[in-house]
Formats: sequence, structure tokens, C-alpha cells
Amino acid sequence: MMRTSKKVKIGNLTIGGGSNVAVQSMLNVLSSDIEGNVIQAKKLEKAGCEIIRFAVPDMESVRLIPAIKKEVNVPLVADIHFNYKLAIESVAVGIDKVRINPGNIGDDSRVAEVVKACMSKNIPIRIGVNSGSVEKEILAKYGAPTPMALCESALYHVKILEQHDFNDIVISIKSSDVKTMVEAYRLTAERCDYPLHLGVTEAGTERMGLIKSSVGIGALLLDGIGDTIRVSLTAEPVTEILAGFDILKALGMINQGVNIISCPTCGRTKINIIEIAKKAESLLADCKKSITVAIMGCAVNGPGEAKHADIGIAGGDGFGLIFKKGEIIKKVPESELLCELMKEIEKI
Repeated sequence: MMRTSKKVKIGNLTIGGGSNVAVQSMLNVLSSDIEGNVIQAKKLEKAGCEIIRFAVPDMESVRLIPAIKKEVNVPLVADIHFNYKLAIESVAVGIDKVRINPGNIGDDSRVAEVVKACMSKNIPIRIGVNSGSVEKEILAKYGAPTPMALCESALYHVKILEQHDFNDIVISIKSSDVKTMVEAYRLTAERCDYPLHLGVTEAGTERMGLIKSSVGIGALLLDGIGDTIRVSLTAEPVTEILAGFDILKALGMINQGVNIISCPTCGRTKINIIEIAKKAESLLADCKKSITVAIMGCAVNGPGEAKHADIGIAGGDGFGLIFKKGEIIKKVPESELLCELMKEIEKI
């Protein structure tokens, strides 16, 4: 069952309230390198990134906001810790969303100033809680950053903002432990209707990070929980965007671009289907057609098992069959198979 969350507007994008799940990433260039950040932001926009976040650790870094805003049309989020003045100044120069923990930017008067600034320009606040930021009192209560501890910490920060009549809020509750992350979001989803930003923090390098993120984010999205996602990887940010869209595509939540299905091969396979599949994936990476392409090893799992595919190939002995919707349309030598497949895809 789909969770119904509040709508929150971030620049020209709306999340929550039944909107599409937005895919986002974070710049990882030094905050002092304005040109490098702008270049990376443009690459993310080209890759389809829908929200771009970056660290604002000092007043000098606030200059990033107008510089990036001038070059991209993607909503921007300032990631701020401790210094409430950075949030106020970021709002003043045009940021689209602020990420803070209200409890770590000072006393109530400072929270009030940030809220006042955000309310004056309809800027939402994302509360970001993780295993390392849980309050000492809550940790003492639960003994560790358990799912309930993370949930309680997030709702504590929500309450701080609500006491100032502010409810333009997005929540993230991240853990590097997948099970903890999933359960924390489920608990929070039951207790409020604010949009949820999903992610497994410190997920790791591309290989394990992809697996952890797919499991954690995917499990929650299948529960109907989640309004925006970030696949956190120790890798180039563009990789996070590609992974995020691949997760949504695998769940059937978006229908854009090519969906490649391919068999794992077996002893019946007599052509190099692994190499063909890799080359096909590379050639179709930028194809915008919403089609399913099957790369199958033999006639057993070719036109029959993959008959739902818009187009596909099935291997033979030194040759291959090209089929559409399960119907064989031609037989070609292995050396020409990929070329002929691409020609047929162009006709679709």
C-alpha cells in the first residue's frame, strides 16, 4: 500500500503527495573549488539528477549557490551543520532547500531565525538523522542507535520545527546497516506524513554500495515508503544517479529508457552472449526508447521465455535469431548479430 505523504516543493520540483520518486546526489568536489563544483553539477544534470546537494561548511562556500544556480536548472540543497548563520545566508542567496538538524545549530532563538528565513521564501528543511547523530539521552534510553532510537531522534527534530509553526519538512534517517535503516524508516512512516528521503549511508564502494542501497531502498519503495532517494557510493556522483534510476526501473516505478533482460548462459550457449550483452548495454545506454531488449543464449529461453520483449536475440551455433514479441524475424551470423539488432531497434 502506497504511503500518502505531504507535498513539499523544492525549487521547480515537488516531492511527496503521490509525485514521482526523485533521484538525487551530492557533489563531492572541495567546497572551495567553485568551478569544479559547477562542472560536476552540470554532469549530474545531464545524467538526469533531480536534486543536487552540496556541503556549505563556511561563509566562503555560500558562493557556490549562485554560481551553480546560474548554470543548472536542478533544485539545490545546502548541507549545513552547527552554524545557523550559514542556513540564513544560503536562503538569502537563493538555495532551494536546507539540510540541517535543528538540535545542533544552537538554542531556540537560532532555530527561530532559520525558520523565519525559510518561511519568508517558502524554503523547505530536510532533517537529516543518522546513527552518529542520535542525541545522548536517546542513545542512553535505547543503548544503541536502534531503529526506534533513530526514529525518535528524527521526530524530536521535527517537533522543534513544528513548535515554530514550520511544517515544510523532509526527513531522512540513515544507517550503514541495511536492516536498521529499513526498520527506522518503517517506524517513522507510521508516525508522520512528512516526505521521506531514503538512503543507506556510508554504503561503501560501487560494488557493495549498490547491493546495500538496492536492498534497503528497494524494500522500502516496495512498501510504498519513500519520496526521494540517494544511492550513496564511494564513487563519482553520476554513478549514484544511474543506480538510482536503475532501482526505480527494476521496481517498475519508471518506464523510460531501455530495459535489458539477459540470460546467465549455460552449457547450451554456443555464442559469446556475455560479451554481446555487455556491448548491447553500452550501445543502448543513451537510448530514450521505452523498450525491453532481450539478450538470450539459446532457443530454449529465447523467443519463448522472452516473448514479452519488444525485440531480442537468441543464440544458435555460430549464428543468432532476432525476434520481436516472440516472433522470429531473421537469422544472422554471430558476427553480424549485434549490428542487426541495433538496426531493428532503430526501426522501433
